Amino acid sequence: MAPDGTGVADLTITDIQVTLFRWPQTEKVIYSRVTTTEASEPRLALVTVRTDAGIDGHCFLGSSSRSAEIDVRGLIDILKPELIGQNPLDRNRLHRALMVRSRAVMLRSIGALDVALWDIGGKVAGLPVCRLVGAARHKVAAYASSPTLATVEDYTTQAKAVKAEGYRGYKIHPPHDRALHTAVLEKVREAVGDTYPLMYDPAMRYTFPEAVKIGRLLERLDYVWLEDPLPIDDMYGYAKLCAELDIMVMPTEYSHGGFPGYSQWIAMKATDALRGDVALKGGITACLKGAALAEGFHMNFELHHGGNSLNNVANLHVALAIPNCDYIEVFLPHSAHKYGLVTELEIDADGCLAAADAPGLGAEIDFGLIDRMSDETCR
Repeated sequence: MAPDGTGVADLTITDIQVTLFRWPQTEKVIYSRVTTTEASEPRLALVTVRTDAGIDGHCFLGSSSRSAEIDVRGLIDILKPELIGQNPLDRNRLHRALMVRSRAVMLRSIGALDVALWDIGGKVAGLPVCRLVGAARHKVAAYASSPTLATVEDYTTQAKAVKAEGYRGYKIHPPHDRALHTAVLEKVREAVGDTYPLMYDPAMRYTFPEAVKIGRLLERLDYVWLEDPLPIDDMYGYAKLCAELDIMVMPTEYSHGGFPGYSQWIAMKATDALRGDVALKGGITACLKGAALAEGFHMNFELHHGGNSLNNVANLHVALAIPNCDYIEVFLPHSAHKYGLVTELEIDADGCLAAADAPGLGAEIDFGLIDRMSDETCR
């Protein structure tokens, strides 16, 4: 068998290895009431799926706000036995087998293995993942996503900087002080001009009457969408909100059940678009199915940030492979979200991201850094 996978179809998964490595954090970053990075050393994990042809697939597990060891044991003890001895190219069959175990593990672990299988598939075919699926385009607009900041001026300063850097939009995660929310939304719009795309994600902070009020303000200010204003279990409230507002209302980032859970949101008319990423929904396979479901209802499938550098590469391949995604999210600051690759994703002169034209995920993993920072290997 050729080491680059050319002509290889009959592969067998022989091993799955997880290497935990440290990610030093220099500052505490807050995004919502429940998402916070600590100024310490969370750990990422390099997940490696090995085959008898010497073709390995990789993914990262974890983020600066969710250390990888939380999910590693379930991946090794529960999911690994489902894959050993299987053909990694049977991705749909294997994804279904992994999803059966979703009552015992988090979707993040399933997602990591699925991404690694797609990495193998692209290497076998000699194609980037987006072209293996069937690319819809070759680059996608990127917007910058704020952390939770302290003052109105902090947001206006960041918004103007983001626009000057070339990002195609800016999303606000509001301050903890609710008295500042309206001023932030108004002053940011004033700072960037009438036509620059703005989005708003209050991360489930509002009651229904509050969400209606803030939605009306966003409509007057011409924001692109209102994301997760209500608790994620309030499907009834979201159905009322979608009927009440003209602005795009977009929950489902943290909706339950992975890909199958989307169907009820559409059936109940409780969302105007679907939202997800490879970590939260269970991999590239799940996101492609979610995007196809959304397309069938003439809805968008907007990609959330993936939590780490390699997940964001995987998300980018999904965005490039589907026609119904307008943007890809880039969380700020970069120091809390970019780590472990030799070359990180960077926007081009048009404010877009493009995938490397190399087989599989196409990302160059910094194995030297991982070796230096690793402190545990699980098999």
